[in-house]
Amino acid sequence: MKNSRTVLLLIAALCFVMLGTAMYLQHVMNMAPCPLCVIQRYLFIAIAIGCLIGAASKTPAIGAGIGLLAALGGLGVAGKHLYVLAHPGFSCGIDPVETALNKIFTAQYMPFMFESYGACENAGEPFIGLSIPQWAFVWFAIFAIGLLWTLLRRKK
Repeated sequence: MKNSRTVLLLIAALCFVMLGTAMYLQHVMNMAPCPLCVIQRYLFIAIAIGCLIGAASKTPAIGAGIGLLAALGGLGVAGKHLYVLAHPGFSCGIDPVETALNKIFTAQYMPFMFESYGACENAGEPFIGLSIPQWAFVWFAIFAIGLLWTLLRRKK
């Protein structure tokens, strides 16, 4: 891909695909989102917004930087989710994080997207060999690499 805007728009579009997949899993497959899932949704939105800001501005590096920070945060949250799955008995379940997340205005006005009511250890059946948190980790990594490449590549 020749220009940064194309990369930023592609990453933003893929973030919206991730959010659409989350909605499908929640509302069609009846998988309740846990607090870590909801935080990952916020981070996918932050990546998309950063990328859209970068694509719309004369300095794409600002948006790419915002997106990169969100992608790195996503790696951390998805990593914690993987830790929870790898250590049965360690759960994020109903805890202060869930209570706090459900009081944020976005959860109040858009509970279909941002309300947390699931347990972190219920990650569903693997898809093509990976669990949902593993897929999220992979996508956060791909976005981080793409955004880092966008920031570091030489301008022609």
